[in-house]
Amino acid sequence: MSFLRALVGGLSLWLLAGSAYADIYGYLDADGIAHFSTEKLDERYHLFARGDAAFDSDRAAPAGKRTISPALFKYLGEHPNLKKFEPLLTQAARDYDVQPALLKAIMAAESGFNPAAVSPKGAIGLMQIMPETAERYGLQSDAKKSLTQKLADPKTNIRLSARYLRDLHKMFPGKPELIIASYNAGEGAVQKYKNQIPPYPETRNYVQLVSQFYQFYQPHGLSIASLNAHAPKRIHMTIPGRANLPTSTYQ
Repeated sequence: MSFLRALVGGLSLWLLAGSAYADIYGYLDADGIAHFSTEKLDERYHLFARGDAAFDSDRAAPAGKRTISPALFKYLGEHPNLKKFEPLLTQAARDYDVQPALLKAIMAAESGFNPAAVSPKGAIGLMQIMPETAERYGLQSDAKKSLTQKLADPKTNIRLSARYLRDLHKMFPGKPELIIASYNAGEGAVQKYKNQIPPYPETRNYVQLVSQFYQFYQPHGLSIASLNAHAPKRIHMTIPGRANLPTSTYQ
């Protein structure tokens, strides 16, 4: 079974089991920046989507459940950079047998589609790749460009992410939650905790958030023509517990 089919099946079963559902809270600031979290961090945050939300605007939500807000739906589905980098995502997904929905979900959670994003820990670009990870895949500086400059290139960044996800699947077959957790905390952290999601608040919330976005980017969840909400200019992902994540989790 290919990585793509195995991940689809594994993550679908995991989601159905109720392990990954998380509410999504957020607010738009005065500059039009969207701030998202899996918790209500303060009074500015309001609910964008419940953990049991219906992510398909063409299907009525089951009784007692709520759909995600039109603003979030439109932002995730129509961000100009998502459309701009769609060919790169599609090609990388095909070349490395990774599902496009997963790449999109990680891009949304990691950088909010911002190719210039740099995290406090030094992760770079659309998919927030650490320089150390890039070096493991042979990316090196040269006389023309530094490693950081090369890693900031969207094509290079996306392809490295796809390669890394493919290798994480080989390491944790049939465990999509560990693939996502490893992307955030490093495979060494997952192995340290005996192939379980590490007990870091950031990582646990990250797995939930990416899983929710993954649902959205499944083919059935992209019909947004009827929504007229105004999308924010940029997005900032705030995941509780970031300060608790170790500086280095790679073995």
